[in-house]
Amino acid sequence: MRIYTRAGDRGDTGLLDGRRVPKADPRVEACGAIDELNAAVGLAAAAGIDADLAEMTGAVQRDLLALGGRVADPTMTIASRKPKAALGDADVHRLESWIDQLETELTPLHRFVLPGGAPAGAQLHLARTVCRRAERRLVALKPDGVEPVLLAYLNRLSDLLFVMARVVNRRAGEIESEW
Repeated sequence: MRIYTRAGDRGDTGLLDGRRVPKADPRVEACGAIDELNAAVGLAAAAGIDADLAEMTGAVQRDLLALGGRVADPTMTIASRKPKAALGDADVHRLESWIDQLETELTPLHRFVLPGGAPAGAQLHLARTVCRRAERRLVALKPDGVEPVLLAYLNRLSDLLFVMARVVNRRAGEIESEW
């Protein structure tokens, strides 16, 4: 199988229900933002993070592939056909448990912190902002039908990425700059 198909050479692409839509379609924009988020998480992991965080980011990347598949399927049936595309409340709760676990290492915040610190910490802060953009793209789809759990997942993921950035920076001995 070749990597190129030429099917999108005229500026359209296929959704999982078989429809062809412009590459600027809001659903395609949302999928692109999720793809960018996945790459940002991968970049942060590649910058060097501890094994516990690497395990979390790997699971998040797999979840993001499932999430992208769900967004690319306006019929909302892919999860019933492909078990690896399932994403539900248990996955949101898993993110919450990771946040709770990681926050035990941190001091409570009383002010905003400036994004930065160690390279992996700064990249996790960047991934958080990309996550918020992906979340906004999903919110824009709401009239067309986006599953509420997908919004909850991205909302919680941005919180996790923020906490992970703080943990990476603390473990690296970086002092957080407050604003």
